Amino acid sequence: MKVAFGCDHGGINLKPVLIKFLQEKGVEYVDYGCFDTASTDYNEYALKVANAVKSGECDKGILFCGTGIGMSIVANKVKGIRCGHCHDVFFC
Repeated sequence: MKVAFGCDHGGINLKPVLIKFLQEKGVEYVDYGCFDTASTDYNEYALKVANAVKSGECDKGILFCGTGIGMSIVANKVKGIRCGHCHDVFFC
């Protein structure tokens, strides 16, 4: 499995945590950016990840931003992509 990652400046701190976790599990990934804390537009990264999944280059995609709302809206505009907005963790 190969996972596509994308974030804007609001998600830059969470992305490396999950990348490290997946690396430890031996999961391949592609990081589509962003790569620093400079203010950036989430649309660019959401589209890169959604298109990588649509094309089959990656099997899954994970997007990180301040709220997750904008990223999920943009990704869902790509035909064939279904992106869910996750904002909480629940353990049962």
